[in-house]
Amino acid sequence: MNDFTETQLSQEEALDLANHLKEKLRAGLPIESDPDSISTMVAGLGDPRGLLRRQISEGLGSIGKAAVPALCQAMRCSDQVTVRRAAAKTLILISDRKSLPDLLTTFLNDTDSVVQGSTMGAMASMGKESIGAILSIVENVDSTEMQIGLANWALTIIGDRDPEILKDALSSENPRVRKAAISALASQIQSPSCEEDRTLINQSFQDPCAEIRSEAVILLGTLEDSEWSLDLLSEALSDQDSLVRKSTALSLMKLGCSSSIPKLQKQLEDESDPIVCNVLQLAINRLQKSLENHS
Repeated sequence: MNDFTETQLSQEEALDLANHLKEKLRAGLPIESDPDSISTMVAGLGDPRGLLRRQISEGLGSIGKAAVPALCQAMRCSDQVTVRRAAAKTLILISDRKSLPDLLTTFLNDTDSVVQGSTMGAMASMGKESIGAILSIVENVDSTEMQIGLANWALTIIGDRDPEILKDALSSENPRVRKAAISALASQIQSPSCEEDRTLINQSFQDPCAEIRSEAVILLGTLEDSEWSLDLLSEALSDQDSLVRKSTALSLMKLGCSSSIPKLQKQLEDESDPIVCNVLQLAINRLQKSLENHS
């Protein structure tokens, strides 16, 4: 049952509230956290002035967990997109796991892109506690391309803070989850100097899903250890899937591996996909030009 009642402050009331909160925060004094005060602040999130909304949001953020129920209700139920956006952004500041169900519901049902981005940002701020919810979005075949993109963005943020959280996902039975995991971990593997990182790359390189093999190939194109990468990429040039072959040619070009020109030329002779042929020729031309410039 929805007992949410939308209220709105006048511009003068919102200005007085923002100034009051600003003074309190500046003086290091606690913000009033009784239900009426919280409701008044949430109502102030509908003010059209961005600076005032930000001040009110910071006040609610300083209250912390006591403000979460009112913020979640406003985020879910308000007819004003400004309020829903501001409520979701404020929940990023608080990062309370109890808001996770409401954040997930709002992310899946609110059509506003800013609300979706902010709810995902709030989930990302929780780290490990939100992994299950975020991966459920990745697993859902009905998730939109934008929703998947935001989920992948959140996983990258989480992986940057603690890569170990995502490594279990590489063994998921769901290929969508495995793909998201290797993409998110890519920024953490700059050089395959440790055996564990090499194992992770090899695991994705041998994945039965072509999209995941392609992600592994793209990752290889960013690594500092080009010699180790070259061995794997040379093998991937003849992958059964055209997406992997195309990604391989681009990675070899990115690495500047002029020694791979004969292999690229051989694959070009055997290649049947016209798009891959174009990419192979591009890679050959770029690498040959690089050789000429350094000779």
